[in-house]
Amino acid sequence: MPVKVRIPTPLRKLTHEEELVEVKAGTIGAAIAELQSRYPGIKERLIDESGEVRRFVNVYVNEEDIRFLQNQDTAIKDGDEISIIPAIAGG
Repeated sequence: MPVKVRIPTPLRKLTHEEELVEVKAGTIGAAIAELQSRYPGIKERLIDESGEVRRFVNVYVNEEDIRFLQNQDTAIKDGDEISIIPAIAGG
């Protein structure tokens, strides 16, 4: 059973409008690399120039923020769900 990745609406044009895609990866970083190989351009929207997850992008594994885990080194296993959530600013 692969890992499911929930794609936010602003990025779905890259995934051919798919909301949920599956990857076979052992870490968040590997999952992002697989997404990039299948959907070119997605990595630059998730990862900044220094190789870190962009400040205004939140990534969760089973509802836990990877910033409080091991960031891109966070281990993932079959059946996990990754959620990519762009931060929304308002005022």
